[in-house]
Amino acid sequence: MPAAIITGVVLGALVIGAVYVGPTAWYPLVAVAVALAMWEVLTRLREAGYQQPRTLLIILGQIMLWASSVYASGGLVGAYAITVLFLMFWRLFHNGREAKPENYLRDTAVGIFVLTWIPLFGSFAAMISLIDEGGIPGSNFILAFMLCVVASDVGGYVAGVMFGSHPMAPAVSPNKSWEGFAGSIVFGIITGTLVVHFLIQGPWWMGIIMGIALVVCATMGDLVESQFKRELGIKDMSNLLPGHGGLMDRLDGMLPAAAATYALLNAAVIMNPF
Repeated sequence: MPAAIITGVVLGALVIGAVYVGPTAWYPLVAVAVALAMWEVLTRLREAGYQQPRTLLIILGQIMLWASSVYASGGLVGAYAITVLFLMFWRLFHNGREAKPENYLRDTAVGIFVLTWIPLFGSFAAMISLIDEGGIPGSNFILAFMLCVVASDVGGYVAGVMFGSHPMAPAVSPNKSWEGFAGSIVFGIITGTLVVHFLIQGPWWMGIIMGIALVVCATMGDLVESQFKRELGIKDMSNLLPGHGGLMDRLDGMLPAAAATYALLNAAVIMNPF
């Protein structure tokens, strides 16, 4: 417990500091998190027998993320397409021109899955800081995202502990309950409405949509990681964070939620009546 508390305080301080500074601190923080998360996942895949070029994929993931810092979503999509093409072609000849590639479809698909799951979704989390409309600072958008994520986690935990009795997907994650999901929805809607109205001056109903979308994506992200670990027969992605397991164990729901949040925050700003 002490290690978990210390780790949580340190991570919280890093996030708060990056939110306060804005893109110049937020992008490097997300870049480090993406690199470490990819290292965790690719290491686990290697241990399970999947042939993945770990160093190469981490580098390509960083190219995707930093391309988004200069060219926003257009740069991200372009870098993602080039990265996928590179991986597809590399897998054809990773054993040389004379040897037949083994498990080509399996390993290529898994590599694309990792590139989508971590650096693509992580880039959307980074790009939230670049939203610049109506004179509203990027820190407000990052804060809106983080507050909704925290609200979803808190609501799900409280409702799940107090009322959880109906498993949502027992074959994937026995501890995930419909009651916990409902708690996340309630807290997410309330927080989404407040942050959209007060932080970015968008329409209140967009906050409701954002809260629901974020909770759904975060929940699905949790289930995806649960199934990922179940298939590999592991409990945690790593022991990188004392008391918390791996970094990906903390980012599993946040990454897909970031993609939905980026799109909806942009929409909320466009509809800003001021």
